[in-house]
Amino acid sequence: MSKDIQLSDSDGDVLVKTARKAVTEFLSNGNRMKLEPDLEKKFAFNSGVFVTLNNPEGLRGCIGFPMPDKKLSRAIVDGAIAAATEDPRFSPVTMKELDNIVFEVTVLTPPVEIDVSDPMEYLSKIKVGRDGLIIRHSFSSGLLLPQVPVEYGWNVEEFLQHTCEKAGLARDTWKNEDVKIEKFEGIIFKEETPNGIIVREET
Repeated sequence: MSKDIQLSDSDGDVLVKTARKAVTEFLSNGNRMKLEPDLEKKFAFNSGVFVTLNNPEGLRGCIGFPMPDKKLSRAIVDGAIAAATEDPRFSPVTMKELDNIVFEVTVLTPPVEIDVSDPMEYLSKIKVGRDGLIIRHSFSSGLLLPQVPVEYGWNVEEFLQHTCEKAGLARDTWKNEDVKIEKFEGIIFKEETPNGIIVREET
């Protein structure tokens, strides 16, 4: 894990509970909550973050910020609300669904470009379970979190292919010389059950 970001289990507990509270408040009264001053200070560093919502059928929403462009104290609230209400793949989450949804928060290390002289080197420079990927080509970009290939049982090549597809590109675009591929790591905290115990996912 990158030295840039250190989060304790109690930090993760707070982040996941904050994500759930932000969605609950927004759905009930339209308010965007602000963190308590001590938490605002604790999470005042810039960081990328994704919030993932899962229900018994599977994914219910996932949105976040890959780049460390805003303070985590703000990004966690914005990401949670967006995951619940703005994911274009799903209708907005309703209040009555919240008791069936598991909240997951992934705090990202800053993306680093993978330097290769031959695209086949990507296969040895990416580790499934540790790395998330961002692919950029022309005006397209796509991102997949580190936990995604683990959930689907993909190898590195399949991970690259699906990241290309996420960007709307052909599956083998990663082999092009003019493609830019970045990797990042994620610190993952999630509820074991809706509103339940919050655990750190080991990668």
